[in-house]
Amino acid sequence: MDDSPQSYTVVFNDEEQYSIWPAGRDLPTGWHAAGVTGTKDDCLTHIGTVWTDMRPLSLRRISE
Repeated sequence: MDDSPQSYTVVFNDEEQYSIWPAGRDLPTGWHAAGVTGTKDDCLTHIGTVWTDMRPLSLRRISE
């Protein structure tokens, strides 16, 4: 059994919505690596810092 912590990658889609994905796995279609990899907590902390407006990009553009 491997007790090492799982590593994750921060990903985002074309609507600038963020999520995490297991590091080393192929990304799902439509998602892009944000360049941040680490523990689940590290990745979620990063997302909390950069994803300050939860509205999808298309909705934000309409509101401008």
